Amino acid sequence: MHIITVCGMGFGTSLMLLMDIQEIAKKNGYSVTGQAVDIGSASTIPGDCYVASRELAKKILTEKSVISVDNILNKSEIEEKIMPHIINFFEKES
Repeated sequence: MHIITVCGMGFGTSLMLLMDIQEIAKKNGYSVTGQAVDIGSASTIPGDCYVASRELAKKILTEKSVISVDNILNKSEIEEKIMPHIINFFEKES
């Protein structure tokens, strides 16, 4: 599974979010790849799902799942929102 994390500039926030998602996935027995990008590039980068703050999630134009996170510092919220998508992805792959 390839997850695209999105922030305004594509450096700090999205990279931190991606690292948290990869840590959460690993803790739950999954391995995911990903890419941290800026909002301007997000819709042009192929991924299995996209994760961003509530404000930016509305701006991501894709047919794939877009996961909106209210507090990107809240690992519990991130896990609650991302894990169903990760589980679903790997169940389809089996």
